[in-house]
Amino acid sequence: MNELISIIIGAIFVNNFVLTRFLGICPFIGVSRSSKPAIGMGLAVTAVMALVSAITWPVYHFFLLPYGLEYMYIVVFILVIASFVQLLEMFLKRYNQALFKAFGIYLPLITTNCAIMGVALLNISDDLSFVHSITFGTSAGIGFLLALFLMSGIREKLELGNVPRPFRGVAIAFITASMMSMAFLVFGSIQ
Repeated sequence: MNELISIIIGAIFVNNFVLTRFLGICPFIGVSRSSKPAIGMGLAVTAVMALVSAITWPVYHFFLLPYGLEYMYIVVFILVIASFVQLLEMFLKRYNQALFKAFGIYLPLITTNCAIMGVALLNISDDLSFVHSITFGTSAGIGFLLALFLMSGIREKLELGNVPRPFRGVAIAFITASMMSMAFLVFGSIQ
């Protein structure tokens, strides 16, 4: 149980994919302008990370390793990720048009989101068990959601503030993200 708690806290705070590993920056900056799309994207990424972790672990351990095909893991993981994102996109298009439109180009970007591939690769490279892999994937997604939510709240406040013209838009977003990253690095010293 202590291992699971350590994985959860580690993935959400200590090794946050966006703020300490710098994975998934494109959707982080692109979708964090307001809270509603940020929460939707964070939930979508969390779901995909959990499902990808649940599928890639058995595929690697029960199919690729026994048949000596472990060198194919990146290609196979890309196929799994692309399939899940395509299913998610079809689901949102059918059942939640507003969220689908709010994501715009960023929903297909989940397929190429390096955070999604990163969680699958880290599950294998860290030699996590099936339960630990799913816990890590879900927790990494929650950490992604937390970072998006915090950033969206800050960016909404910045829209109301008096930001100098050269720093408006993406520039202030990167400055804010760097300050958030420094704040999250403090969690690494707590271990």
